[in-house]
Amino acid sequence: MTELKRIMHVEDDPSIQAVAKVALEVVGGFTVETCSGGEEALNTFHAFQPQLILLDVMMPGMDGPSTLKKMQADFDLSQIPVVFMTAKVQANEIESYKDLGAADVVVKPFDPMTLSDQIREIWQKLQGSKS
Repeated sequence: MTELKRIMHVEDDPSIQAVAKVALEVVGGFTVETCSGGEEALNTFHAFQPQLILLDVMMPGMDGPSTLKKMQADFDLSQIPVVFMTAKVQANEIESYKDLGAADVVVKPFDPMTLSDQIREIWQKLQGSKS
């Protein structure tokens, strides 16, 4: 099983960016590339080579679903799971995110102490389904 090391976090809210970065780097031991929006994520993608993308749904300009569609068009995401982060978690909304190609959904507000475990569980579940 491949170990998850590099996470791209796409989030427009600076306070959520900061909490997630600490939660994932300090608590989880991951390397995190934080992008403030979809355009920045698209421009940073090749240089960072993310293994997993955490993507906010509600962002100004290019929202999460639009960013995901553009990434799917521009890059091979077959080995790179995309996990949406959102407070909008009705069953039909989660289903629509998965229909777009999201591997999973993390609910906001998230617990900074358990976020990296959540991400690791999603990663391991997906790795297991490939073997």
